[in-house]
Amino acid sequence: MLPATARTRGFSLLELLVAMMIIAVIATLGFKQYQKYSANARYLKAQDDIKIVADGLDQYYLKYARYPDFGSYEAMVDNNSPLVKESMIKVGMSPQDPFGQPYEGKSTRGNYELKCQGDPDHPNDFGPFVRTPGQGMTPLNAAPGGGTAPAAGTSGSPAPGGGK
Repeated sequence: MLPATARTRGFSLLELLVAMMIIAVIATLGFKQYQKYSANARYLKAQDDIKIVADGLDQYYLKYARYPDFGSYEAMVDNNSPLVKESMIKVGMSPQDPFGQPYEGKSTRGNYELKCQGDPDHPNDFGPFVRTPGQGMTPLNAAPGGGTAPAAGTSGSPAPGGGK
């Protein structure tokens, strides 16, 4: 039998460096995908929050034939809000979006407008959107040609009282 040499006992430094580089590249790609899916989840949560408040405003409109007067989104989700007191929206909704920015909103007797600024780190993928009666979620970044650029997870909804 041949004596065991140092070369056959383990990995060389070069082999370990190559293996570590491969692991680092795979980890970097995985982390980037994780960030993307995490941002998408926060964006969908923001859309859901806006939809809940918009549906509550629409229910109020159906009951009283007018929207309540609110100067801010925070007043809409406050525990003393008629939307919360009449169980049109859930208690304890946050006035801030999942990205840490405040939602914007106001309503008058005949209209409302709810806004989310979207993800400040990925404005092209998860940009700002607005919701108004009968319009559903509308991205605020207009595309060339007069249309609007598609935003992830946006969907329309019927006008108040129409087809619910």
